[in-house]
Amino acid sequence: MNNLDDMKSLWHTVTTDKLPSSTEMLKLIRKFRRQKLRNKWMVIVSCFMLACLVAAALLIVHFKMATTYIGGTLVVIASLLLAATNIRSLKRFYNLDDQDNLNFLEFIAKTKENQIHYYQRTMVVIISLTACGWVLYMYELVYRYPVWCIVIYFIMTVYLGIMWFIVRPRAFKKDQQKLNATRKRVESILNQLK
Repeated sequence: MNNLDDMKSLWHTVTTDKLPSSTEMLKLIRKFRRQKLRNKWMVIVSCFMLACLVAAALLIVHFKMATTYIGGTLVVIASLLLAATNIRSLKRFYNLDDQDNLNFLEFIAKTKENQIHYYQRTMVVIISLTACGWVLYMYELVYRYPVWCIVIYFIMTVYLGIMWFIVRPRAFKKDQQKLNATRKRVESILNQLK
C-alpha cells in the first residue's frame, strides 16, 4: 500500500503546465516535416532548373574550347548529384507521420547523423565539382582579356571562399541548433512523463 501512496503523492506533485498537449506535439512533428519537405523540394527543383539551363547553354551555343563543355558537364553533374541526395532523403520525411515521441527522437537522431555526413562528405564533393565546373566554364569567356580574367577569377575565388568558410559553417550550425532544440523539447517531455 505504501507504493500506492507514493504514486499518488508523486502524481499530485508533478506539474504538467509546461507540457504541450498531444495536438501540440503533432503540430510540432508536422511543422518539422513540412519545413523539411518544402526545403528539399525547392532544392530539387532548383537543381533540375540549373542543370537544364547549363545543358541548354552547352547545346545551343557552340563553344570553341573543350574546357567550357567540361566545366558545364561538371556543373550539371553536381546539380544532379545534389538533387539525387535530396530525392533519396524525401522518403524518410514522407514516412514521418504521426509517431510517438521515442520514434520521433530516433528520427531526429538519424537526421542529425545524415546532416553531419552530408556536411562532411557530400557537400564537399558537390561544392568541389561546382567550383571546378564554373572555373572551367568561364575560362573561354575571359581568356582573351587578361584584366577580365583576373577580375572574374578574383570575384569567383572571393565568392567561393565566403560560401565555403562563412556561409557553409553557419548554415550547418543553424541546422544543428534547430535539430537540437527540437530534440531537447521532446526529451524534456519524455523526462517529465517518466
